[in-house]
Formats: sequence, structure tokens, C-alpha cells
Amino acid sequence: MAGCAASLSAVSMRILALKRRWQGVKRAMAKLYFNYSTMNAGKSAVLLQAAYNYRERGMEPYLMVAALDDRAGQGRIASRIGIAAQADVFSGADNLFEKIAARLEQGPVACVFVDEAHFMEKAQVWQLARAVDELDVPVMCYGLRVDFRAELFAGSAALLAWADELREVRTICHCGRKATMVVRKGADGKPLTEGAQILVGGNETYVSLCRRHWRAETGL
Repeated sequence: MAGCAASLSAVSMRILALKRRWQGVKRAMAKLYFNYSTMNAGKSAVLLQAAYNYRERGMEPYLMVAALDDRAGQGRIASRIGIAAQADVFSGADNLFEKIAARLEQGPVACVFVDEAHFMEKAQVWQLARAVDELDVPVMCYGLRVDFRAELFAGSAALLAWADELREVRTICHCGRKATMVVRKGADGKPLTEGAQILVGGNETYVSLCRRHWRAETGL
């Protein structure tokens, strides 16, 4: 018990030191944001543009991306339109509060950006909320809302429940309606309705559709 209390005290002192370090930095109240959409809506492009805007104004962002998605290379956020940036990677075993606290010890961070946020564990979303509340740093998450079976990812469900602000990044179905669902295609090009929730892929694997055409494609 004594060791546990000492450990908790050390963590509390670390948080207090970080708060005191940035007391002179004036910023709006920090919030946890969830920018969600279906596949190929340009989430990463929106993230990279926002991070660039911070840098252009002399403020440093901290970028993180799920290790599961390495299509652009490990520790790299890339958009289909050709822009990219390096990022710190996280896995399901990482404590994101600790990662952010460690980065703050190296210098000021104006905003934390998390790409592929749907891959987070539920506990990691709570860690981000704690970073917002205790370290006073805004966190902007970008990710999918639902999978190919129209079911919420664990990380997305937690963000929808706990984020201070929700923002939809929109794309369209082939019919012109807003796309809110995604179909996973098999090797034969036919839509799948069963399988593992997580399968990293791009246009060759997934197609974004409105609900009407998702139902028509899947037969559900």
C-alpha cells in the first residue's frame, strides 16, 4: 500500500509540475473532439491541414497514429491527396495519458492529434479525456464511426459517449447521398457481411455508401 501511495504521489507531483510550467500560456478551455466519418472522406487530410495551421502560427502540434495502420509506413499519417507527416505511434497496450505527459515535458504542445482513433481501446479514450482535463491540452481524434457490419468500433463508441464535441467529416455515396456506411469487398469483389472487425485496407477493400445502398449491397 505504501508503494502504491508513493507512486500515486509521484504521478500527482508530475501533473502539478506540468500545470505550473504552462500557467503563463493563455489558451481556450481544452476539449476532447471526435471527427468521425466513413472510409475515404478525407479525415487524414483534415487532420494534416489543421496540424499545418498550428505550425504556421508558431505553435507545435503532437501527432499520434495507431500502429495497426502502417499503409503509409510506420509512424506516418498520409492522405490520398498526397500530403503526409510523421507521427508517434501507439498500440492498444500504451497509456496515452502518459505519452502526452511525456511529450509535454519536452516542450509546449498546442494540440494533440490522433489519427485512426477508432483503433483505440475504451480505456485509452478515457486516458485522452484525462489528458484534456488534467493537462489542459486539447485533443482532436479522427476515425471511423462504424465498421463494415454497421457496428461501432470500441474506440468510436467511447468517443461518441465522452467527447466534448462531435464533428462529422462527410463524403458521398455513388448516388449523391451522404455516405454513412462502408462495405468490405472480398477477393471476388463481392460484399462481405462476416469476418474480423479490423482489416486494414483502402479503396481496393472498402466502398463508402449511403444506408440505402449499403442495405442493397449486403442484403441486410
